[in-house]
Amino acid sequence: MSEAGGNVRVLLEQIAKELVDAPDQVEVTQIDGDSTVFELSVAESDIGKVIGRQGRVARAMRSLVSATGIRANRRYELEILE
Repeated sequence: MSEAGGNVRVLLEQIAKELVDAPDQVEVTQIDGDSTVFELSVAESDIGKVIGRQGRVARAMRSLVSATGIRANRRYELEILE
C-alpha cells in the first residue's frame, strides 16, 4: 500500500464515519492495480447518507479521491458497495 493511498483510505473512512449512524460498520478496502480502487461499504440503512441527494455526497467524495490521485500521479477511483 502506497503512502498516499493509505492516507486516502483513512480520509474516506473518517468522512464516511461522520456521515452514517453506524460508524463501526464503515469499511474501506484498497485494491491496487493499474489504478487504485477504494471500495467503501457501510450498513445497508446508511447507504443513502453516503450517496446523498442526487448523488451529491458520493460525487464530492469521488472528486476528493480523484484530486488526491492527480497530486500523487496515480489514478484513484471510489466505488460505493451496496
